[in-house]
Amino acid sequence: MNQDHQAELQKVQDSDFTHNWVSSSGFLFYLQVACIVTFVLGGCYMLYTKRFDKQNVNVQESTLYTPKYK
Repeated sequence: MNQDHQAELQKVQDSDFTHNWVSSSGFLFYLQVACIVTFVLGGCYMLYTKRFDKQNVNVQESTLYTPKYK
């Protein structure tokens, strides 16, 4: 009975995410990489779609690079 219980407990721990350090660390690493890539691509997309449009601003002619005086 005790041996069956230990075997069943070992089987559950082997398949459990928290008890298998190698598979859980790999999963968390790739999850972190996927999140970073997602945030970077999302930020780039938002900057591309919400960028500032060029506006026509009235500038005094006397303040231009080659000023024009009246």
